[in-house]
Amino acid sequence: MQDGRSKKLKLVLAVVSFVSASFLSGAVQARTTHRSVHHASTHHRSSGHVIQCVAYAKSASDVVLHGNARDWWHNAAGVYERGAEPKAGSVLNFRATRRMPLGHVAVVRNIVDSRTIIIDQSHWAQAGISHNVSVIDVSPNNDWSAVRVALNSNRNNYGSIYPTYGFIYPHAGSKGATPDSLRQEVMTAWASKMPATQLAQAPANAHPITAGEQDNSVTFNEHN
Repeated sequence: MQDGRSKKLKLVLAVVSFVSASFLSGAVQARTTHRSVHHASTHHRSSGHVIQCVAYAKSASDVVLHGNARDWWHNAAGVYERGAEPKAGSVLNFRATRRMPLGHVAVVRNIVDSRTIIIDQSHWAQAGISHNVSVIDVSPNNDWSAVRVALNSNRNNYGSIYPTYGFIYPHAGSKGATPDSLRQEVMTAWASKMPATQLAQAPANAHPITAGEQDNSVTFNEHN
């Protein structure tokens, strides 16, 4: 009788041991899987900004260039026209900053006035594509060298000032033209169309900068 109880006890202990081992193994595997998934998603978020904005600009416009967003302005020389006047279908090229070291590109959809445009872009302040985003020019000379972007597509709330190169147009550029001459041509044409005294005023919540990048006393706030 006692031998039977002993066998039964051993069987119970064996079952308990097996169940405990299975539970512990499953818990360890679940934690490992969670860490792997979390790491992968974090890596995607950290590396997705520039890749996604460039890929979107290529697919949503007729401007197709190689390199990171910060390289587009220079890579466009002799390939596409460039300038300081916003045009529907052009690509607004942001300069690299400490917070955005690889730059940014966005597609211009509409022109509201000389100080306001509407863009479509990808991976600006959040993952995914954003449509109908308002951008205001806060440069002192209305040359779109400094802009503020609406936060979460809210046209009453704009982010910090970001420096830009200008606009890349989906038209073939002059082979003999240099970056400086192209910009000068566009600026001259724009000035002849709209005298400086008739420039539209920036929105009330915009704060124009007072100097360009060459003035070391001026810095760009790099937080959205």
